[in-house]
Amino acid sequence: AAATCLAGGRSALVLVPEIGLSSQIASRFRSRFGEQALILHSALTDRERAANWQRAGAGEPVVVIGPRSALFAPSRDVGLIVLDEEHDTSYKQDSIPRYHARAVAEQLASAHHALLILGSATPDVETYYRSARSGWSRIDLRERVGQRVVGDDGQMVARPIALPTTEIVDMRAELRAGNPSIFSRRLLEIMHERLARQEQVILFLNRRGMSTIVQCRSCGTVTQCPYCDIPLVFHRTVGRVICHRCGYRQPAPHRCSECGSDAIGYFGTGTQRIESEIQQVMPDARVLRWDQDALRGDVTHETLMRRVLTHEVDIVVGTQMVAKGLDFPDVTAVGVINADTYLYLPDIRAAERTFQMLAQVAGRAGRRASGGEVVLQTYSPAHYAITTAAAHDYGAFYREEIAFRSRHGYPPFKRL
Repeated sequence: AAATCLAGGRSALVLVPEIGLSSQIASRFRSRFGEQALILHSALTDRERAANWQRAGAGEPVVVIGPRSALFAPSRDVGLIVLDEEHDTSYKQDSIPRYHARAVAEQLASAHHALLILGSATPDVETYYRSARSGWSRIDLRERVGQRVVGDDGQMVARPIALPTTEIVDMRAELRAGNPSIFSRRLLEIMHERLARQEQVILFLNRRGMSTIVQCRSCGTVTQCPYCDIPLVFHRTVGRVICHRCGYRQPAPHRCSECGSDAIGYFGTGTQRIESEIQQVMPDARVLRWDQDALRGDVTHETLMRRVLTHEVDIVVGTQMVAKGLDFPDVTAVGVINADTYLYLPDIRAAERTFQMLAQVAGRAGRRASGGEVVLQTYSPAHYAITTAAAHDYGAFYREEIAFRSRHGYPPFKRL
């Protein structure tokens, strides 16, 4: 699509959700279009950003690549706008000027009579709902793109790469079986197998800021507000659990109100803890932590990406940053430490965010050859967001979620 635009003398905008993804996408466009591919984001030097900004507005057709701010590049004749991972929350800016890049992209495409392409393996529920009713063209990629090989008849054929095998591990059963570790026995087994083959593993901790829920590791009960029926959030500084909707608070529990167990877990933070514990159980493994705290000084997304691609590390411990579109050829296994963390936060999109995150991070495994494995550790193994993510079944998730939204009058049926 970008090549067609450039050939017709028009420019293209390609948006990605994170700065960390910009360089990987940009390198692919540069290999195809050379100097016609420009990158715009806040991590560039002032000189680089000014030079690219001026080139974008000079009138020559270019491809501009970057996060949401690249949408405002001064291109004079835009023929194509692409939002990769269109479901991602990074496209919404919550500081002034407040906007959603998807809404701005629609207006910009209309003004330029341009084509708008929204791409995602896990589309936003509201976008998908609109697409079914607005006459948008929907193109389904039903299998992974594979390598082209010579078939039995001598012709070149595409062999799709199978999606990774995904297992759900009930962490309540692990505790009852005498395993108090944050790593299930199955996950440890897979990590040992993959590292013995000199392959790489991603350990993913699904967290949102510093929010922490209190959950019984024996029966799975989450401590909830008695008035709002939403999870109470633990605040370590005051030693209390607080409702972020009505303000109710109580001392942090030491025993489960349902089963009486003292196996109380605090979930939502702790990449450093994961990193230290994995080094204890696998002392020979080279571990890299990839989160916001790791990006300091000279350490950038590109630095960390290079270390993974050159196989300087065996295990990557990361947050949402490692779940978005990155392509690591040697990563063949993914372990999700606790798939429930977002599921029980007071957010109407909690199930959607959980499904999207799990499906996206599972997609990091086995991208160049079949045989990838994913382990989802959870205390809610029957929840539809967990089961449909494990089955790589967006359709089944959408049907459950849209019915839930309809029952409660949530978007897209009402505007909040």
